[in-house]
Amino acid sequence: MTLADVLLAAFGALALGAGLAVVATDRIVRAGLWLAVAFAGIAGAALVLAAEFLAWVLVLVYVGAIVVLLLFATMLTKAPTDPSEDLDRARWPGAAVAGGVGLALAAAVTGAFGWSKADLDANGAGDAAAMGEAVFSEWVLPFEVLSLLLLAALVGAVAVSTRSR
Repeated sequence: MTLADVLLAAFGALALGAGLAVVATDRIVRAGLWLAVAFAGIAGAALVLAAEFLAWVLVLVYVGAIVVLLLFATMLTKAPTDPSEDLDRARWPGAAVAGGVGLALAAAVTGAFGWSKADLDANGAGDAAAMGEAVFSEWVLPFEVLSLLLLAALVGAVAVSTRSR
């Protein structure tokens, strides 16, 4: 077992544990902070796999924008952040559905790709120039639509929070 394998397993365990903490916590602000930790774990795994561009995009876009937007929207709308008794439900149906979806996804990926070792060099994995060329040539419209959607969400959060009651 190499150092890369150990680091990949550690970052995977960090992301998995933080993801479980996101859904297990009963406070929305703590869930947002655990989400940032989960995204950081995924970015660390991308760094181990030599995909530096993907790792920095994860940090900048997801941790730096999505999580911050979630926390700002929660705090600006004056939404209740404490646990609520009337919103509590049984957790076993959600756990059963999540387990079933996870098993179906694992079976689909295993069926499609098998257990063969991936040939990353043939696909140009980790090539920032190719990734940038693809994002700003083929994916420029979805990229801009996403930026407008995030801007609309932020403006909506400010509008809802400033409305007189």
